[in-house]
Amino acid sequence: MGEYIQIEFNEISQEQSDVLIALLNEIGFDGFEEGESCLKAFIPKLDFNESVFNESIKPFQVSFSQTAIRETNWNKLWESNFEPVIIDDYAAIRADFHEPVRSVQLEIVITPKMSFGTGHHATTYMMIQQMRGLDFSEKSVFDFGTGTGVLAILAEKSGAKKVVAVDNDEWSIANAQENIKRNNCTAIHLQDANSAQLNEKFDIILANINKNVILDNLDFIKKQLSPNGVILLSGLLAADEQEILAKCNKIGLKFDVKAERYNWLFVKLS
Repeated sequence: MGEYIQIEFNEISQEQSDVLIALLNEIGFDGFEEGESCLKAFIPKLDFNESVFNESIKPFQVSFSQTAIRETNWNKLWESNFEPVIIDDYAAIRADFHEPVRSVQLEIVITPKMSFGTGHHATTYMMIQQMRGLDFSEKSVFDFGTGTGVLAILAEKSGAKKVVAVDNDEWSIANAQENIKRNNCTAIHLQDANSAQLNEKFDIILANINKNVILDNLDFIKKQLSPNGVILLSGLLAADEQEILAKCNKIGLKFDVKAERYNWLFVKLS
């Protein structure tokens, strides 16, 4: 059974927590637990590079503690601290041990584990908010970097006829498969893939991932967009806006909508 390294930051702001999550996710951390003024980040011990970690957090000048923990203990802790996420009166994400949320149109039940994308993070929250304004009925959808699978599940529950969901993380694939089954979804095709190049056409493309992966794959995403299709992007910091929009303009994508939450950026393109 593998060991994990737990890094705990204390006395940090919500803004610092959000930025740390983005940076640590890029260097291999695959689980995060946020509390009031604190953040716990988790990475498999075998993947932990202490020098890379120290260099990444150096600009923040924050104190932290480091602990080695067993994977099973981390999972139990994550599940015990998971709270339902409610996005307006539109959607709720909860675990099966929570009571149903009656005040929303759509409900997703997930097994809370270390995969990114439970709805708590600002980027997933904004993606779900913006998905509300789209017509998914009989549409084909591509969810690039599916994580827990919540966006793919929401797309099917909103009427999509076909959803292709990809990720390159073994843990995420397993968790997404479990969540897809738990929500009785039958139109989602889950794939293990390292890029967005699928050589298919999609009416709606969702990518809630990180700036570098989005920039590396935006050409593929553009080529796979059906006429009159739309792209929803997040996983981006507000400071990334000009770089992302410059790339979009270069390849002929039109900027339609922008939103921000806790210094995180969402953009809608066509």
